[in-house]
Amino acid sequence: MQKLNNYIDGKICPPNNGQYLDVYNPSNGLVYTQVADSSTEDLEIAVMSAKKAFPIWSSMSVDERHRILIRIADLIESKHDFLAEAESKDNGKPLWLAKRVDIARAADNMRFFANASTQFASESHSMKGAINYTLRSPLGVVGTISPWNLPLYLFTWKIAPALATGNVVIAKPSEVTPLTAYLFSEICIEAGLPAGVLNVLHGNGANIGAAISKHSDIKAISFTGSTKVGKIIAVEAASNFKKSSLEMGGKNANIIFGDCDYDKTLKMTLNSSFSNQGQICLCGSRIYVQEDIYDRFKKDFVAAASKWKVGNPLDSDIKVGAMVSKPHMEKVLEHIKLAKEEGGQILLGGERIYPEGLKEGYYIGPTIIEGLGNDCRTNQEEIFGPVVSIMPFKNEAEVINLANDSNYGLSCTIWTSNLQKAHRVAKEVDAGLIWVNTWLKRDLRTPFGGVKQSGMGREGGFEAMRFFTEPKNVCIQYE
Repeated sequence: MQKLNNYIDGKICPPNNGQYLDVYNPSNGLVYTQVADSSTEDLEIAVMSAKKAFPIWSSMSVDERHRILIRIADLIESKHDFLAEAESKDNGKPLWLAKRVDIARAADNMRFFANASTQFASESHSMKGAINYTLRSPLGVVGTISPWNLPLYLFTWKIAPALATGNVVIAKPSEVTPLTAYLFSEICIEAGLPAGVLNVLHGNGANIGAAISKHSDIKAISFTGSTKVGKIIAVEAASNFKKSSLEMGGKNANIIFGDCDYDKTLKMTLNSSFSNQGQICLCGSRIYVQEDIYDRFKKDFVAAASKWKVGNPLDSDIKVGAMVSKPHMEKVLEHIKLAKEEGGQILLGGERIYPEGLKEGYYIGPTIIEGLGNDCRTNQEEIFGPVVSIMPFKNEAEVINLANDSNYGLSCTIWTSNLQKAHRVAKEVDAGLIWVNTWLKRDLRTPFGGVKQSGMGREGGFEAMRFFTEPKNVCIQYE
């Protein structure tokens, strides 16, 4: 059994304490490898390595850094199928999905920010008798903590802008899905990334993740994960005057008006509800359907979702793979039990599934719940699984109130053929991302993030690059 070790100072190395965590294959419930459970001793070595590398990396020309990051993107693409198979094995997602989305996007992240660094320009502001210009310098050593739902996709989403702007990075992937981050470390060695520029520390989030957040030499933290953990990091960062970017939970509204393109809306609502086993922070878990089409839509939605095959992630005809872990599967099942206790009617699913030959795997099929009020826990708490509630609404004003009645505000999807209505509702809904007549259509140049308990700060495009740099204004009087 090959163990997954840390990447520190340009080398793959075991943890100093010799401790490892079991890593499970969600499709069959079996341990398939072990990953380093890093300690603060490993962190200190990584920070020392990063501090030593910072003057070298930050003083490189933009073109030199660009060439190295592009090599990394090229290597991801050359190993596409291998990485996709690793991601599917580690996470439980369908192999076809890992190929189509996760690995392709990881390469895109590296390539996009490599290219963006060549266009990230200083600002200038002229005034009478003087000119101001703004310099942007890398922060130094920064920390990134990425989640298990889109492992390599979100790992690269964070480190790419940090590296592109000249920072050195201490990165912690999820201990639940560490495989592709480990393989990425090998890619960095092959690409010739200078030693210490990126250090990947594996291990338990409560231990090594917390230590990264607290470390005085780490100048910023970019985190994606639960709101509960994000709150802890926010407190730690604030008490140490450390920059933080937090992308946390969501309880996203999917608003379907009676004048929508019905067939397209039905198809895309299936995707936005159950893709990646519902384990995407942008999934629409509260589905509001205007009352004149509610009964028809509910019937067709249940019928269509019932055809989504659940099973082995390696099978090309399955739509829903395994949940990421046994504890997470049990958490989702507890939420479904709660929904029943709150008076919800299960229209579809709601139980663990046992595919042939994979009885120990972690499977839950698409689950649709009706009959719940907006203020119940099921409609207020993030479930993060293939579970949605469906509710009717009368008019525009009512559905805006329902959509905003949440502690979260990450995304919202609006389905209507009325352009004026789309603009009105998009303006009034409290969310950081709004999709109209589409879902998950992303331009990497645009700001990404939420409001309320869904997050703080923005990622994507120059927003991410600004986060990882410190501005300095220079004013020159010439008169």
